[in-house]
Amino acid sequence: MFKYGIDKLTLDKVKNISNGKLKAQIDPIAKEKIISCRKKVDTITQNNKVVYGINTGFGPLCDVQISPEETNLLQKNLLITHAVGVGENIDKELSKIMMICKVHALCQGYSGVRLKLIERIIYFIENDLLPTVPKQGSVGASGDLAPLSHLFLPLIGEGDFWVGNEILPAKDVLKSHHLKPLELRAKEGLGLINGTQFILAHTITGLLKMEYLLDLADVSGAMSIEGYKGSASPFKKELHSIRPFKGNIKVAERMEYLFKESQNITSHENCERVQDPYSMRCIPQVHGASRNAYYHLLELAEIEMNSVTDNPIVLSETEAISGGNFHGQPLAMALDYCSIAAAELGNIADRRCFLLLEGKYGLPRLLTAKGGLNSGFMIPQYTTAALVTENKSLCFPPSADSIPTSLGQEDHVSMGSISGRKFNQILENLEKILAIELMYAAQSLEFRRPNTFSKVIEKNHEIIREKVDKLEDDRLLKDDINNMISLVKNKKFIVK
Repeated sequence: MFKYGIDKLTLDKVKNISNGKLKAQIDPIAKEKIISCRKKVDTITQNNKVVYGINTGFGPLCDVQISPEETNLLQKNLLITHAVGVGENIDKELSKIMMICKVHALCQGYSGVRLKLIERIIYFIENDLLPTVPKQGSVGASGDLAPLSHLFLPLIGEGDFWVGNEILPAKDVLKSHHLKPLELRAKEGLGLINGTQFILAHTITGLLKMEYLLDLADVSGAMSIEGYKGSASPFKKELHSIRPFKGNIKVAERMEYLFKESQNITSHENCERVQDPYSMRCIPQVHGASRNAYYHLLELAEIEMNSVTDNPIVLSETEAISGGNFHGQPLAMALDYCSIAAAELGNIADRRCFLLLEGKYGLPRLLTAKGGLNSGFMIPQYTTAALVTENKSLCFPPSADSIPTSLGQEDHVSMGSISGRKFNQILENLEKILAIELMYAAQSLEFRRPNTFSKVIEKNHEIIREKVDKLEDDRLLKDDINNMISLVKNKKFIVK
């Protein structure tokens, strides 16, 4: 059982709460903190003390005081006016992760919302009532205003829910669950829509995907080296212990594991070749650098999962700090860095595809024994080249840009929502690139028989051959490529 407001969220815990494998509830201590903080907000409201977002307008209208009678309407208007996102809706999974992260933040007891409000969001999570949220419209400070507004419109009976694969009006879905729309009170609208949960949800889904793709890139690289009859010596522990980057050491260890008991590797240890091209012998340095970026983003994401990112932060009946915890820059910059790291995994994989086509060291050109009439695997590398270039174009860092909003009150924004979306786009392209490299590598291994490979590589070769036959004569490769992509997306390969 996970206790909101007390336990620490991690990638795995978010994933397991989302898929129903881990139950979550508000801890009694967290409930006391929520109720206590709410009382502070009520005191502030009753005393008519001017506090941003509780009894003032928002953004450049922060100098306009709102009467006690209108504070509730102020919060409703906030949600309605900020729900201006455009474009396609995000995946349902992202909506659920956003709600999980928001609940945990609200349960820290600094946001001033009612317990009843948080419990309603938990009901949505547990019953798969997932609000529709457009992809575009957030600048990543003051938090993810537009996406979070859409996410929480159903609380007040507005907006829409996903019900299965249908989109239905929230008011109808609430009625079917015998629920009445909530009336927001002072501070609650701001507590809901200030925060980085849109950026954070994209970070979490990206990290979960990248964790597997980092391992898979090592596997596809090792399979390509085996097919190329490359050397295993660049992966020795002694080499990497004198330049001990964490990611590099990890990759080198994995490569040695992936070559363990390989007859093919030992069959040419004493050949005349001195060294392999960089895309093969520098795998620990390149894949390792990408791992280092992953480690950095993971560290920041786990801090953010357990942080309070709305505004203002309520400390007492007399003090509510209007700060900038909603600013997405801490994640935005690291997301852009990790986007480059993911793109580089695809870049180097494409180079290995190219090497396997050259017809060197016993491999036939284009990986076909019947070249001329047959083009073999010539053309899929065009696809990897196109995907690599697309990823390069997606690597421009949105966090390096800022456009003032809110009449200049919000004069520096993170654009982290765009960073998060682009990070996931790059990872989707990387899945396709690695799928094609694995297809190439499997074909190259056929020309090294009767030599055998490590258990991991042999098993992955079998997995590929269950879906994609060895290429003898030219055939339509579209289905083969799609089958490979499906194997990657569904994490069917053995990577450890």
